[in-house]
Amino acid sequence: MRATLAMAATVVLLSSVPLRAQSPTLAPDDRIRIAEAFRLADAVGDQIWPAWTSAPFAILLVTPEREFLIRHPRPTPDFTPLGYDSLLQSEVLVRPRQFPPNLLATFPAVGGVPTIVVGQPAATERKNSTEWVVTLLHEHFHQLQTSRPGYYARVDSLGLARGDKTGMWMLNYAFPYDSARVRTRFAAFTQLLDSALSATGDDQRATRWAAARRARAELHDALTSDDDRYLAFQIWQEGVARYTELTIARFAAARYTPSAAFAALPDFVPYATTAERIDSSVRAGLRGNSLERGNRVAFYPAGAAYALMLDRVAPDWRTHYFDRAMSLDTATPSK
Repeated sequence: MRATLAMAATVVLLSSVPLRAQSPTLAPDDRIRIAEAFRLADAVGDQIWPAWTSAPFAILLVTPEREFLIRHPRPTPDFTPLGYDSLLQSEVLVRPRQFPPNLLATFPAVGGVPTIVVGQPAATERKNSTEWVVTLLHEHFHQLQTSRPGYYARVDSLGLARGDKTGMWMLNYAFPYDSARVRTRFAAFTQLLDSALSATGDDQRATRWAAARRARAELHDALTSDDDRYLAFQIWQEGVARYTELTIARFAAARYTPSAAFAALPDFVPYATTAERIDSSVRAGLRGNSLERGNRVAFYPAGAAYALMLDRVAPDWRTHYFDRAMSLDTATPSK
């Protein structure tokens, strides 16, 4: 009887994806989470970002032993096809693990296509499945950024790579995090952004926004031209990705119903709860002196807050985001 039940369970597990006998398979919870990310992205459509639906959504899921490739247009020969998954609406391919299981990044990891390389929630320190899905859409925004025509040429034109051909300079650039002058001015800038976000009326918002803009100009004066371009680029790239993560969580909370399978996961939390947590994290990151952490993560809440303010003072800024320099300053009215 036990053997019969075990065989029946195996048949049920494998029947949803026509895979080869004894082939490795995606875990059921992984399939549900990835399908939810695709479903939510489809619901968002182009409502937040023009051309969102044109961006590639290739995913490489890294598990302890294997990597599963999903919705990739040009798989490389080192992957073995497993078959078509109707839930994911994609062919699924597999290879032995090459990347760390805790990786969470978007880069041309397979076939030159911007690919989200992501571990499972516990490995990537996502608190729950809902947070993992929203973070995946943060990474999908990076796919939109990097797939836009001229992206890499524009990055090169910043002149910040200093001979680095790998792109690691984006992570390791020697920004003056330890400079007391820079720390003071960056803290003034972020704290005034926090104040502007808290404004309750148009006049108060305009006054506080103008103060934040002056603080940004003073920060500009405290930096070399290279350092200021790096700051502006990180705010443009990573800060706006954080903003997108929050905006999508708010969209899902107000206008989207999760799939029944996703809502049934043991670590599911409502999208409204996730939106509140992201918002609280952004606001907390604006207070104090976030450069003390000594890395570019300090720029995420600054960029997210800047973008949130643009929603209020220049509502059409997203339509020009990809057409201008890699800096939100160029899309910013002074008042």
